[in-house]
Amino acid sequence: MADVSEGSTGERPAPWPRGDTPAASDGDVLGHLPDGIVLLDADCRVQWANDRFRTWCDRTASVTRVADSPCDFFAALDAAEVVTGEVEAFRAAVAAGRPGRLLVRTGGNRYFDAQSSTSFASHAAHAKPVVVVVAIRDVTHTILEQQKRAAIHAAGQSLADLSPAELADMTVDERIELLKSNILHYSKDLLQFDVVEIRLLDRQTGRLEPLLAEGMQPEAEARILYARPEHNGVTGYVAATGHSYFCSDTTKDPLYLEGCKGAKSSLTVPLMLHDQVIGTFNVESPEPGGFTQTDLQFLEIFSRDVAAALNTLELLVAEKASTAAESIEAIHGAVALPVDDILNDACSVMERYIGHDADVVERLQRILRNARDIKQVIHRVGEQMTPSSAHTQRRQGERRRALAGRRILVVDADEQVRVAAHALLERSGCTVETARDAAEAASLVRAGGADAYDVIISDIRLPDMSGYQLLLKLQEILDVVPLVLMTGFGYDPGHSIVKARQAGIDLVLFKPFRVDQLLDTVEKAIARRTTAAAPNA
Repeated sequence: MADVSEGSTGERPAPWPRGDTPAASDGDVLGHLPDGIVLLDADCRVQWANDRFRTWCDRTASVTRVADSPCDFFAALDAAEVVTGEVEAFRAAVAAGRPGRLLVRTGGNRYFDAQSSTSFASHAAHAKPVVVVVAIRDVTHTILEQQKRAAIHAAGQSLADLSPAELADMTVDERIELLKSNILHYSKDLLQFDVVEIRLLDRQTGRLEPLLAEGMQPEAEARILYARPEHNGVTGYVAATGHSYFCSDTTKDPLYLEGCKGAKSSLTVPLMLHDQVIGTFNVESPEPGGFTQTDLQFLEIFSRDVAAALNTLELLVAEKASTAAESIEAIHGAVALPVDDILNDACSVMERYIGHDADVVERLQRILRNARDIKQVIHRVGEQMTPSSAHTQRRQGERRRALAGRRILVVDADEQVRVAAHALLERSGCTVETARDAAEAASLVRAGGADAYDVIISDIRLPDMSGYQLLLKLQEILDVVPLVLMTGFGYDPGHSIVKARQAGIDLVLFKPFRVDQLLDTVEKAIARRTTAAAPNA
């Protein structure tokens, strides 16, 4: 027999303090839970509810412990819409004593997740023999966040969403303005951000160029910023590191540079595309600590779509730029050789009339100028047709700076070589003229003077003389002959290359050559000519 302490009745200790009934203790505990708890009978009527559930119920509904006046669970909760699940399935689960789950929206636009347990026998005097416990959780905040995320993503995807007809009718500048307008609209109406600044990273210079600014001071908008972690504000830091940045108190943050007058906090995220930073998205608030982690998540979601929209727009711009460039190249290719023929004929005729008829010479010189102007006009039209300054910079960035604006004379009897010279060299920013033989080349050089051409490229075997003989002829006209010789591999019947090298001309292109070999050789010739001319400067 077990020992019984003095004063003990010998009974098992009660789980609640003496004087309290289990029902009362349950009510105290359940009343303080953050979730609602109800007991339902098989007909889904409320037999008992804790205080949390009562606060959520429609004030007109009677939720009571009185067994003879129970209220329907869905009527008490004022369920206006079932989001997930079915009411009848939930009622059937309760009636059968099986677990069930339901997500409902109430008339007050609140969302509740209801989950029922298996049934159990109740010994409470006010309840039916079999009841089901249902736990109800307020998930309004979670659902509204999910809906807002979805709305933000949908808004982001529609930023640059235009029909083919709309795209055809809009210029690039109009598309950019539409994109900026949409970004600003969603930033204000959906994200509730009143102060917005977006900058795009120029990869060549590292500068963060303003794209959009709303609510920023003019001096802040015009501020020059670079993608560097120091001395370029929060924006420069974010662009350099690729990490978002909370500025909770602008008065104490060493990185912050004033953007919006009176701003007390800011939030800046990088615009990311394929794990690369292409810009920054900055918002500011007049309140200290004005942004939360949720704001950060929303802004990062929206920023990804903004980056994708900007990339889509850039691809469209690039496609239009490429189309324009191809059109200009096709036009130029069609007129390049005919214009060269005009130049050669004019030079040849002009040499015959020099000293005989000043008026004829002047007219021929005008023909020369006008023929050369044709190429410049085509070039300028091409630049105007290129629709994006950013894309233009990119195309120019691909060019070799040493070749930009250089004038090249190519001498070859093969028309395909002359056409290729125009296409390859002019794509790198050069101005190209061609001649079919040495006589035409000499006439062009005489007509242009000492500074007519930066480089002269000649085949070693011309119809009227060899490449070496052309060198000698040009040396009668020029102090320094910037000559480059072309030949097939191992083909030099007149030993032009050997003789030219003995005369100091050692730049040779062996056909067929790659584009980079052509451009490298032309650059070397330009550098040598510049060096040779320096002592005379």
